[in-house]
Amino acid sequence: KRQLFHIDLEMRRRFPELRVRPELLDIQDGKQLTRFVCESRTEIVFHAAAFKHVPLMEIHPWEAVANNILGTANALRAANSAGAERFVMVSSDKAVRPTSVMGASKRIAELLTISNGNARMRCMNVRFGNVVGSEGSVVPVFKKQIELGGPVTVTHPEAFRYFMTIPEAAQLILQAGAMGEGGETFILRMGEPVNILDLAKDLIRLSGFVPGED
Repeated sequence: KRQLFHIDLEMRRRFPELRVRPELLDIQDGKQLTRFVCESRTEIVFHAAAFKHVPLMEIHPWEAVANNILGTANALRAANSAGAERFVMVSSDKAVRPTSVMGASKRIAELLTISNGNARMRCMNVRFGNVVGSEGSVVPVFKKQIELGGPVTVTHPEAFRYFMTIPEAAQLILQAGAMGEGGETFILRMGEPVNILDLAKDLIRLSGFVPGED
């Protein structure tokens, strides 16, 4: 709700000539979603509604199924009913050889997206790494933990993640929607993956503390 509110304000401020219509919907309500998409005669769907926090999804696996898998099926059905031309599903690098419920649910969502493509609606996936500064990103989580005096929690000492900026993420989504012919999975070249434990230690040092002591 808060994010939609701020997105609406920013869009109206930056693009006053556009007609913006914010709509608060539940991705798990297929009928409501189809009604809105058909009424708005949507041509392009960027599907980014998903639960992405790994620890929470491990505790509530059926929520990952309901939102990430069934929600994606609802979005695809709604887009197809509205005669949409393109459907871009925002996925995660955790969908590659998934080791978590969240990653597995996103991988199934990817397969659903590709399998629902047809001559009328081109469907494609975009895989992201960790978007720096986004909601739930590991960097602000670590910084908040450091501010509170610790501990700084790392899921696994050998965990590696790719990182990208918000402008890079937005550009990748738009390029995928413009370039995709259907059936592709787009991935941004993000260089070398970063060890999360090393990242946590670096942030602790940059904050003026000693890892393992303070």
